Amino acid sequence: MKYGYFDDKEREYVIDHPDTPSPWVNYLGSPEYGAIISNNAGGYSFARSGANGRILRYIFNQFDQPGRYIYIRDNASGDYWSASWQPVGKELGQYQSKCCHGMGYTRMLADYSGIHSEADYYVPLGKSYEVWALTVTNRSDRVRDLTLTGYAEFTNHSNYEQDQVNLQYSLFITRTLFEKNRIIQQIHGNLDALREDEEVDDKKVTERFFALAGGEVSSYCGDKDAFLGKYHGYGNPQGVISGDLGNITSYNENSCGALSYKVTLDPGESRTVLFLLGMKSSAEAAAITDSYTDPAGQVRQEINALKADWYAKLDHLKINTPDHAFNTMINTWNAYNCFITFVWSRAASFVYCGLRNGYGYRDTVQDIQGIIHLAPEMACEKIRFMLSAQVDNGGGLPLVKFTHNPGHEDTPDDASYVQETGHPAYRADDALWLFPTVYKYIAETGNTAFLDEVIPFANKGEGTVYEHLKRAVQFSFDHLGPHGLPAGLYADWNDCLRLGAEGESSFVALQFYYAMTILKKFAVYKQDSGYVRYLEEKQEETGQKIQKLCWDNDRFIRGYTEKGERIGAAADPEANLWLNPQSWAVISGLASREQADAALENVYQRLNTAYGAVLMDPPYHEHAFDGALAVIYNQGTKENSGIFSQSQGWLILAEALSGHGNRAFGYFTENAPAAQNDRAEIRRLEPYCYGQFTEGPASSHFGRSHVHWLTGTASTVMVGCVEGILGLRPDLEGIRIAPAVPESWDSFEIDKDFRGKHLHIRVENPDHRESGCRSMSLNGKELPDNYIPEGLLKEENEILLTL
Repeated sequence: MKYGYFDDKEREYVIDHPDTPSPWVNYLGSPEYGAIISNNAGGYSFARSGANGRILRYIFNQFDQPGRYIYIRDNASGDYWSASWQPVGKELGQYQSKCCHGMGYTRMLADYSGIHSEADYYVPLGKSYEVWALTVTNRSDRVRDLTLTGYAEFTNHSNYEQDQVNLQYSLFITRTLFEKNRIIQQIHGNLDALREDEEVDDKKVTERFFALAGGEVSSYCGDKDAFLGKYHGYGNPQGVISGDLGNITSYNENSCGALSYKVTLDPGESRTVLFLLGMKSSAEAAAITDSYTDPAGQVRQEINALKADWYAKLDHLKINTPDHAFNTMINTWNAYNCFITFVWSRAASFVYCGLRNGYGYRDTVQDIQGIIHLAPEMACEKIRFMLSAQVDNGGGLPLVKFTHNPGHEDTPDDASYVQETGHPAYRADDALWLFPTVYKYIAETGNTAFLDEVIPFANKGEGTVYEHLKRAVQFSFDHLGPHGLPAGLYADWNDCLRLGAEGESSFVALQFYYAMTILKKFAVYKQDSGYVRYLEEKQEETGQKIQKLCWDNDRFIRGYTEKGERIGAAADPEANLWLNPQSWAVISGLASREQADAALENVYQRLNTAYGAVLMDPPYHEHAFDGALAVIYNQGTKENSGIFSQSQGWLILAEALSGHGNRAFGYFTENAPAAQNDRAEIRRLEPYCYGQFTEGPASSHFGRSHVHWLTGTASTVMVGCVEGILGLRPDLEGIRIAPAVPESWDSFEIDKDFRGKHLHIRVENPDHRESGCRSMSLNGKELPDNYIPEGLLKEENEILLTL
């Protein structure tokens, strides 16, 4: 069943059936001020940190409440409804609604009882507060007397856990005040006699505000219980039913901001008012509120500015192929998902509750890859940051604190770091993710000078980017297992696979092999000939060991435990075929053509499903070894033979690198949200963003997806599609164009900005090939193959590739 559709022109997903299988959300704002909003206005807001800057309360793992609620009351009849379908929830036969999730804004349209309403929710570009803009229009044939009420439920403490759990403390530190047209909530308001630079036990006054612009407040309430009324809920609050909020503030109660505005509308007349929310002092709130002298006009300008900012990033790559879902995902939604994940890491969603107060090293370094082709300098800043979280021994800090202070951090070698972060040891793969990420940035931009940029290490000292990468390789050489492959340390990419500190992961070994390939390219560029010879020798040795130890007839095994157990071999009763070693054997360049074809065919026959390839099979149940933590999950779930979506991107890339366009695109389609828009009741997650995993065939809910938005899937699938299916593969000197597409495609077009120049690429497929190059021309001149040196490019370039 469909609950909505893609409006590609406006770059919106339009939900026209509000009773979606789960809350379908959008992200507003930036790290300075973030907000999550569902199609029924549920969600929460925070300043700077989802853990320590929470403003709006949200109850997780329950029905999508509370949220940013706007109520409309007909004062003649006493009937009332909400600008979003919920929380009042009028009968859908009488109440028509649409929710339009766009780039940095969400618009909700509703028609009920002759009143049309439009509520726009957004964080203005570069600002640290949010706007709820409500426009009501009288579409009936009589004068209407309405009361418009906005409701925001404050947390009683900026730390989410303190607000939800430590009630003996947090209930007694909050109060609300009313000043002119705004509710001010004060936390630790009794400390207002202190000087601004003073604190008591690290505490000082914190103020939030909820204000009305564009009209005069008719009544207000700052006490949640008084607004809702005893034994009432968000769908029937007493303050809305009565039409008067009672002008009540709170003192040692759960705080809220509720403001009402009365308006009389002639037939056809409209009125716009704004509700404003943020963590600001009363004086700052007054200035913000007073700045909205033309609410309707300013809202249009601010939303247009958001669109322009997003479009400027997304339009660096545009495609037009025969597949609508592919176009929609690459041009808009996968790219948008990449940026949201890049910005928020795993900090705040409806599954990540906001308590992860830092960046996972490998997560973040991988996330960067998804935006490099769209915003390379934005990516570069985060690369610098992550390099500064690399320890001087070459390993990465497993968790990089939001308060990261390069050159002065403790490490997993220090008990203080372990105690503060909960990470007891280095992970084998963290720093190895730097290699493809740094390479993609330099290849996209041509900025080889970046290799010589000096960046501090996390704990002490500094080095050039080139030195950082050399130390990352050395870290693996310094931590080898008994077979001479990189030791498993605390974990590799799969947190549920603990091979032991001296165990050995084939996945990490393949990453290590690939890292040396990339580092050799940089060493050649740096004319570091001695190091080139060293890497060639070591890579050859490593490759031979992987082949001898990990190839098992038609597959690569998953690795060895520190007890010497062989994991993922064909004879194992459970988990005898793993996905990631097969795809990474191809991506790394280690696998021969025969091995690649055999391994990928095995994946297709054994692991593939209608919703993508499972992570491994059969699932663990009776034969799990001690470190097979995946057995804690139900079969077909997460790492226990679930369809782990991040791995689909690597599989797409591996098939494309092998020239298998049909298979590559098939894997994209199986897992793509947009391609499942007509099966939303099965997938349940938003049909415009990726989830972390989909339940596999071993689950009774095969096809249901989980953990939305903040997932490495966004990045890996983007890379798999752009570098793999579309075949856009920059290197240090130029770009190769090597698509791997469905043989049914007659042609397609790509517009790409590359190193300050524009490429318009048309690919013709008269013989219906999956891959390969018959001919390619640049600006009407035939090229010897499908590679374009940067020096041949003009400002505007016409490229014709015939498969």
